[in-house]
Amino acid sequence: MKTFVKIALLSIAAFMGSGCAQNYYNIPRISYEKKVRVLGVAPIFVDADSDIRLPEKNALIPLIQDLNRKNESELVARLKETGAYLSVRMPDAPADQLFSSLLFRRERRSDAGVVYNKYFYKQQELKDLIEKNNLDAVMLVVVSGLTMQDKAYSSNYLAYLEYDFNYLTMTAQILDADGSILWEYPNFQERLHRLTPLLNLQYPDFDEAAANVTDKVDVKFKTIPGITRAFGKSVSSSTHKERMVSQPYKTVFDEMVAMLKPPYRFPWESPRVEPPREPRPEPKATTSALPRVEDSTTRAEPARVGQVKIEPKAAVSDPAPPHPDEIKVETLTPAAK
Repeated sequence: MKTFVKIALLSIAAFMGSGCAQNYYNIPRISYEKKVRVLGVAPIFVDADSDIRLPEKNALIPLIQDLNRKNESELVARLKETGAYLSVRMPDAPADQLFSSLLFRRERRSDAGVVYNKYFYKQQELKDLIEKNNLDAVMLVVVSGLTMQDKAYSSNYLAYLEYDFNYLTMTAQILDADGSILWEYPNFQERLHRLTPLLNLQYPDFDEAAANVTDKVDVKFKTIPGITRAFGKSVSSSTHKERMVSQPYKTVFDEMVAMLKPPYRFPWESPRVEPPREPRPEPKATTSALPRVEDSTTRAEPARVGQVKIEPKAAVSDPAPPHPDEIKVETLTPAAK
């Protein structure tokens, strides 16, 4: 029995030790901890010129701006609670004005299988923001529109549609006064790379297709009242139980904060020495001129129609990729003979 207990304790210790080895920063963790003692969190931005295809876009932008103001304090409180910083504070500046002054350009990226919007900021304006507020680094968070292929299932999970859906996503970077990206979300130091969307702005209407006895399924945009109700689903704050936070925001905040918490170490462990890691090289803006960013994908386009297709039972060694509008029907129980 004693041997079993020893083995169990050693297994737990090994598991926890291996979990602590993950470094989510673009530089060694110990270097980040020494460098960033005072962290600024800018008001959450909205990129109104990004790929938001909702026909009611003009009503969506102020809605998201209002949601950002209501929920951003939760992110600040969560970062304070990690104990990783001497201070976490938000610069006193209007979000729209600050974003306009900092933004250099946006770039749609596909890295390690993750599609996301990457943002580049003016170096001098970024440095001025950090120095004016006596910060070591600043966290810039942006809500933006993005179209990417995904899979949506019917309510009974018997069929699904692969389609280029339009999403709202949230990305973030922690930058120093030199413009170096110290940490980012989506995070490419993770073993499994992912980006959790904030909200899908579209849905396939499987029920309408079934009611009309057709194999064609329309992809529709959600309405503003529907989007408002989706964001209105609230849960208790992780720091103040009496305060409520929008569930979509909390889901993304949870992922961010999990990668910004200091690693747990046993009392007898010495600090982990990590190999040197250079920050990921990124182009830096050196001019204050802000060219207008135009995205050819921002124009609203009519929803496409999917086709129903019965999947063959035999496995194919190397299947061709499906057409984006095809509905796959999957039988979950054996068919009656």
